Amino acid sequence: MSANVTVRGSDDVTANEPTALAQDRTVAVVGTGTMGQGIAQVALVAGHPVRLYDSARGRAVEAVAALTARLDRLVEKGRLDATAREAAVGRLHAAEELDELADAALVIEAIVELLPVKQQLFADLEKVVGDETVLATNTSSLSVTAIAGGLRLPGRFVGLHFFNPAPLLPLVEVVSGFATDADVATRAYATVKGWGKTPVRCADTPGFIVNRVARPFYAEALRLYEEGVADPATIDAALRDCGGFRMGPFELTDLIGQDVNEAVTRSVWESFHQDPKFTPSLAQRRLVESGRLGRKTGQGWFSYAEGAERPEPHTAAPAKAPAKIVVRGDLGPAEPLVGLFEEAGIAVRRKKGSGFIQLPGGAELCLADGETSFEYHREEIVYFDLALDYARASRIVLSTREGTAPETLGEAVGLFQALGKQVSVIGDVPGMIVARTVAMLADLAADAVDRGVATAEDVDTAMRLGVNYPAGPLEWAAKVGHQRLSGLLGELHERYPTGRYAPSLGLVRRGYAEYAEDSR
Repeated sequence: MSANVTVRGSDDVTANEPTALAQDRTVAVVGTGTMGQGIAQVALVAGHPVRLYDSARGRAVEAVAALTARLDRLVEKGRLDATAREAAVGRLHAAEELDELADAALVIEAIVELLPVKQQLFADLEKVVGDETVLATNTSSLSVTAIAGGLRLPGRFVGLHFFNPAPLLPLVEVVSGFATDADVATRAYATVKGWGKTPVRCADTPGFIVNRVARPFYAEALRLYEEGVADPATIDAALRDCGGFRMGPFELTDLIGQDVNEAVTRSVWESFHQDPKFTPSLAQRRLVESGRLGRKTGQGWFSYAEGAERPEPHTAAPAKAPAKIVVRGDLGPAEPLVGLFEEAGIAVRRKKGSGFIQLPGGAELCLADGETSFEYHREEIVYFDLALDYARASRIVLSTREGTAPETLGEAVGLFQALGKQVSVIGDVPGMIVARTVAMLADLAADAVDRGVATAEDVDTAMRLGVNYPAGPLEWAAKVGHQRLSGLLGELHERYPTGRYAPSLGLVRRGYAEYAEDSR
């Protein structure tokens, strides 16, 4: 990372640093697709004169008409005053030639994700605009440094990664390339904040914050599917109903487009020199090759044909709840279950132990820890998955080996059904679904912070606002325990010795700090 790059939060914006772009200064947007129009709308509603340019003749004029129609709809819905709409339309102009952007104070590019095309655009822009004009790219997958590499003044170049749809989603990643001047990044930060967005600062690394840290949400689900431990509908339900995520990874990638999601994964993987933590999925590659790209083609992991029924997640049949259980030791992040069991009328007896629930038949019910039940020979073990909030979770996931006594599994299923939860039973897999996913998200987040990509606060903010996570990964890690998550990944690393699950020094370091604090 360049010495010029300062990755900090909003507290670093002081009175002595550059302020936001004045409202009367022109913002130009190059590219009139969905993202370009969305960014233009944000700047326009914020009060700036806006010029739209597209290399395809007539597209800018069409985009102005489309934006005007959007503003009309906002007026109809009561979200924009009619007078403000008239003023905005008066500030919106189509540019047929690039040199019409000469007086722009800020130019944001939102064109095709091809490095040579973007480089040529900015080389041409640099011949047109003044030296004080800030040039910005909305790229989501290319290097900001590489795009600016051939410029005469690369210090005035910055990444402004909006999320789609730009008018609705609050997050903007402000990306400093290797040569970006600190004051340019600060001015860009202040500008988008003034537009009502929530900016986060980050360094120019593959995937920036969101597309880097989010990879395990998709990758671990695909890995579990490839291992045959659960079907897509059940994995989605686990992460939704137990993990608190708004959508499961299979339905979400169908919405995004399998080709788009796979391309981002492959880009990040290749940019990190094929680091095993980012390895793409063969199952997803085959889906793309078959043309099953999701909603846009009518078929992805699920069918979207008219009348098609969505597969239901595996849900266990009703079972009798045990009248009493023994809780041995502290259950850690699952400790709230004890009160829920008691409220459900189940007698709970506390005894010393290593942190598990003892069922009446003698079997152990353990929170996922990265081990598998087939490794235990003398006693029967059933694992249950991590939940964001056990009181609010509507589903609990269990995992056990083949050959576990039906009575044992029935006791475990009935115990959670007594709390009003649906129960899914998956194959015997280390780390299960939610625990494994959260551990990997926390690991990549901690690693990004320790490598200076962004602050912990900005990483958590980016993941909550950019992809609607129920909690920031570092926030969740602190709640679950860094030691626990680091230990879980260590167990996974023993069982999959490829490096994919080796805990990062960032997570391990936090685990040791947590241990030292607990030992005081």
